[in-house]
Amino acid sequence: MAKHIVIVGAVALGPKVACRLRRLDPDAQITVIDRDNLISYGGCGIPYYVGGDIADIEGLYSTTSHAIRDPQFFKDCKGIQILPKVEALGIDRKKKQLKIRHLDDGKEGALAYDFLVIATGATPFRPPIPGADLPQVFTVSNLHNAKDIKEILSKGQVKKAVVIGAGAIGIEMAEALTDLWGVDTTIVEMAEQVLPAALGKHLSRIAKNQLEQNGVKVLLSERVLRINGHPTSGVTSVETSVDTPEGVLACDLVVMSAGVRPNTLFAAEAGLALGSSGALLVDRRMRTIDPYIYAGGDCVELRHLVSGENMTMPLGSLANRQGRIIANNIHGRASQFKGTVGTFCIKIFDMGIATAGLTATQAKASGFDPVHAMVAQHDRAHFYPDSRMMFITLIADAKTRKILGIEAAGHQGDAIKARVDAIAPLFQTGLNVDDVCVLETGYAPPYASAMDIINNAGNVLDNILEKRNIPIDVMDFVEKFTLQKTRVLDVRDPKEAAPFIERFKDRWINIPQPELKLRINEVPRQDALCLLCGTGARSYECQVLLAQNGFTNTKNIQGGYAMLAAAAPEFI
Repeated sequence: MAKHIVIVGAVALGPKVACRLRRLDPDAQITVIDRDNLISYGGCGIPYYVGGDIADIEGLYSTTSHAIRDPQFFKDCKGIQILPKVEALGIDRKKKQLKIRHLDDGKEGALAYDFLVIATGATPFRPPIPGADLPQVFTVSNLHNAKDIKEILSKGQVKKAVVIGAGAIGIEMAEALTDLWGVDTTIVEMAEQVLPAALGKHLSRIAKNQLEQNGVKVLLSERVLRINGHPTSGVTSVETSVDTPEGVLACDLVVMSAGVRPNTLFAAEAGLALGSSGALLVDRRMRTIDPYIYAGGDCVELRHLVSGENMTMPLGSLANRQGRIIANNIHGRASQFKGTVGTFCIKIFDMGIATAGLTATQAKASGFDPVHAMVAQHDRAHFYPDSRMMFITLIADAKTRKILGIEAAGHQGDAIKARVDAIAPLFQTGLNVDDVCVLETGYAPPYASAMDIINNAGNVLDNILEKRNIPIDVMDFVEKFTLQKTRVLDVRDPKEAAPFIERFKDRWINIPQPELKLRINEVPRQDALCLLCGTGARSYECQVLLAQNGFTNTKNIQGGYAMLAAAAPEFI
């Protein structure tokens, strides 16, 4: 007898499960329901539609051959029944029935299942801010929101906007508003940095600078107290503002980007177990505590393969991979989804940022003793015409030397993503610092240096762990120098050091590296010294030389002048 599989949710995971099952079992009866009438779309593409990179919204729910993925397409091409504008009300687990309501007419009914798949995703969180329900205060949750936002923008009704939250969606929407539409945009973020769940404080400074250099105002450690506006006309800068403790921001549009909450209420009411985030708990086969009910995507918790703790990771790429696992298991083929290392990437104007694993703060909270190296190096061979500087933070546990995380930023996104993707699959193998030092990667001058930046990051971290390289991070250096607690030994050429000597006088000492051995008596032994070169390599060699000659109070500025210029341009 043919199995009947009912799937709740038709955006990412649901269609993937359905299509994989149909290919495995031509006789299965597959029914997919969704509250919306627009289905199987790339939600992560919404900011790029608003920003004009994607001309037509249909591009987000069409195939590579330009067929529209609507219920008729799934019926004709996939043999799958999709019921739009139908919501799940509850689950009778004993009878194996899903209770439903048709939203057009309010009629209720039930769908019998042999296996049920919950793919309900997550809903953007609206903080309990007075005025959050005003017209023109949007979340970015579906294609209807996207169309509404773009329609308002295209009519020229928006001169100023406020984005609440500096996570991925908030940053992407800020770019879309600023870059295409010329909207005066301000991001308000409660945390002390942008991308607080993805980046450490140093690369997050580079991301913040990138936003500001492209016209986006960024307010950190700030919160919105109230959104003022008219209940009919909504948010208009003539009479509308966003109130913060530091002042008032006039605006015509507000975008809420304060995270998401999993859609699991009806599942929880049926007795399915939830994790601390409110998302469903599943095993490695993506089963809930009920062996006939599977779940995946944004509404489940996943095991983090570095920390061992549960987390949510709302990404369409993960949902698609989990969909295949679920379909395999329903069909009878044992498959496992072991977890995630949180691999993430984002474009911020012309800069790419990618991460995997844990930040140093997250690693410490998980019980590790994190040590990190920050490396600046060209993404191609330095002599290749289009090479650009990129920055990598590599994090390891001091006791075990196990790699815990990697972060990368730079202006050529392919190079950034490639380096993080090289490390991410290896986390679950117990990758350590020594492995990174000799990691094999492809080499040709148009794509990489002979000593790839990944290997170099491993080498620097090895030297730090072995206490040969005694580092100081750029922002810590800036603070220490500003408080006059250190002097600088600049080992670059005199012409590079000259502007700093002019500004800081005898607090900025210049002895080029080739001359240091002969002029070592000019180096003050009694002062704390921070060593600076272009990227940190020459200054490390000078630190070794100084240590061999009895200097014990030196710090090597991580990433050198390149990192200083990227993270603290106001200093230079």
